[in-house]
Amino acid sequence: MSTENLTYADQTTTDGGTKIWRGKLTFIMAAAGSAVGLGNLWKFPYIAGENGGGAFVLVYLACILLFGIPLMMAEIGIGRSTRHNAVDAFGTLAGKAGANPLWKGIGGLAVTTSYLILSFYIVVAGWCLYYFWITANGTFTATTTVDTAFTGGTFESLLADPVTLITFSVIFLLITFAIISSGIEKGIEKAINWLMPSLMLMLAVLIGYSAANGNFEAAVNFLFNADFSKLSSEAIFIAIGHSFFTLSLASASIITYGAYMPAKSSITKTAFAVAGIDTLVALTAGLAIFPLVFQFGLEPGAGPGLMFISLPLIFSDMPYGQLFGSVFFFMLFIAALTSAISLMEPTVAWLERRFSLRRRTATFLTTLSLWVVSLGTVFSLNIWNSPVFFGKTFFDALDYVTANVFMSIGAIATAVFCGYVLKRPQLDAMFSTDPQAIPVFRFFIRYVVPAFVAVLVIAAL
Repeated sequence: MSTENLTYADQTTTDGGTKIWRGKLTFIMAAAGSAVGLGNLWKFPYIAGENGGGAFVLVYLACILLFGIPLMMAEIGIGRSTRHNAVDAFGTLAGKAGANPLWKGIGGLAVTTSYLILSFYIVVAGWCLYYFWITANGTFTATTTVDTAFTGGTFESLLADPVTLITFSVIFLLITFAIISSGIEKGIEKAINWLMPSLMLMLAVLIGYSAANGNFEAAVNFLFNADFSKLSSEAIFIAIGHSFFTLSLASASIITYGAYMPAKSSITKTAFAVAGIDTLVALTAGLAIFPLVFQFGLEPGAGPGLMFISLPLIFSDMPYGQLFGSVFFFMLFIAALTSAISLMEPTVAWLERRFSLRRRTATFLTTLSLWVVSLGTVFSLNIWNSPVFFGKTFFDALDYVTANVFMSIGAIATAVFCGYVLKRPQLDAMFSTDPQAIPVFRFFIRYVVPAFVAVLVIAAL
């Protein structure tokens, strides 16, 4: 990115004209914030427990090592070696390799993927804000007749109310806008340095609360007891799929953040650190949630039902439930916010360079268009909930296409690009801090990663 096109609000630390994270740890926290999302808190603990506990965790960690980390290294390297947004990064590297310039379309697909995911993610994040609000104001208390009919009805009423859905998704979107528009250092970096430690602290507090008030032993057995009899082929497909989606790969986020990564940071160590934090949060989230679930004899069902129906019921009958329930939903909000920041930044970075826009203008245009697209998700939950695309609602169709089509194409194209299109001198430049990792990386990105994506696509079909 040339200096004349640099439009960040703060430009104190640069590398060839591009804004750089002030510290090595900041990139790790930012990338981990991108990876740590709502799926870590409500999905991973459940699928681990239902598919063999510790046995599933071992398979999942193997998938992370064999597939997730090599692809993350590729995306970090693409971003850092070019200091460009995802579209221009692929275009620049393709040009240097003498390859077809249409390779930049893979970057365009990745930016489109992050944009579309964010368009429905902000609606779900709005649920978290809404539940923080109603929990904090005492909607779920021991003095109220709270049962599954009450908590289920509350959630159904939320989904049926487009005005409330729009209101809280807009609040969430405006918070994201405020952070992104403030620049890399004063906005994203400052926010991440507060948000990620806060999320970890709240998670630790909730684990302590669950250990004191819940069935901690049952939760540990559910998550970590290695039952290899449950480790079916379907469980392995699930492990492969989750290892892919949980690290925010093929969505331009890691490439964009990689463009701001300090030149002396080790890509290999960083990728392992991000994967480690992401897995740690997912596992400890289970230790915060499931002791309470088992204490009350409820089913640890995955998805929104656990978060927005079962847990409010539990908190309503627990000591200091209003306080700790509020902390829990605020933690969900923070997890959603760190992911939203990483999903919006690729579009903003591309608009800045493509149209020479100021950062605040690019962020405003992105925010406004996201709000318009998000209305499709809002209305598909109530007044427009009939199938519109291949038997799916607008919301379900977006979710399916981004997760099963766009991300799969993006992942395998990135692997082919780094494994077969880029020349050895370009890989040497990408991994200047990790030259010893190149032969291993090249083997995995050429053969192992495409095989994993192929298995994922077959499983999805």
